[in-house]
Amino acid sequence: METLRSTLDSPLRVVQITDTHLYADPAGCLLGLNTQLTFDLILEQLRERHWPADLVLATGDLIHDGSSVAYPRLHRQLATLGPPVYCLPGNHDEPVQAERLLTGGQVHATPCVRHGAWGFIFVDSTRPGSEAGHLSSSALERLRECLQRHRHRHLLVCLHHQPVPVDSRWLDTMAVDNAAELFRLIDAAPQVRAVLWGHVHQVYEGERKGVRLLSCPSTCVQFLPRSGQFALDTLPPGYRWLKLYSDGRIDSGVERLPAYPAGLDMQATGY
Repeated sequence: METLRSTLDSPLRVVQITDTHLYADPAGCLLGLNTQLTFDLILEQLRERHWPADLVLATGDLIHDGSSVAYPRLHRQLATLGPPVYCLPGNHDEPVQAERLLTGGQVHATPCVRHGAWGFIFVDSTRPGSEAGHLSSSALERLRECLQRHRHRHLLVCLHHQPVPVDSRWLDTMAVDNAAELFRLIDAAPQVRAVLWGHVHQVYEGERKGVRLLSCPSTCVQFLPRSGQFALDTLPPGYRWLKLYSDGRIDSGVERLPAYPAGLDMQATGY
């Protein structure tokens, strides 16, 4: 699948959503917040401000309780957006179930894809029974193959867990534990322009050897940046938008809801 939209004057328009944490019951709440409601509000704002998009990246923790009921509901919602949607599993997902139930129509689970001058690589950073990130030997081999396959395109590498510390002691215990192997492959691939992830429920923006490093806020609860222990942020749910130009440039920013809907327990000490 390929679109030909990206030119110097007409960039490829991409939206990243992540950590939706939906439940089997649409009324399900995370720390008092109805996650289906905040996801619906995010999609509504997306349509108002950043539509039409050329593709959507959904970077994990899509379903909080691993429910086989919630995945088809999410699939139906994503399929109605219009552009292709590419899904990654997070540590709260059931990867096999997610791949099976989030595939069909305009919704995809695939190692890599190309759109115009850009290629997108999706790396599974989940490890069974763990909240932390890890790249298996098979995940690294698929990454190597995709980097080689798309060596003549600008590349965006997407995963769920953060591959670098975000200066938050409790969150950084769950980062990718073999990120050196990830960056060894990326360092040998000068066409990589950025690495994107979810998981941290906050915004991180940095750079490493000319490669942009970008995280995305959750569509539900937000974690307080630079906190040594679990704490919630007062910033409301959000998403990331990107404009990808055919010369490799990237414009990007974050949009948020005006405020949290009622219900969030700001005194929560974990979940």
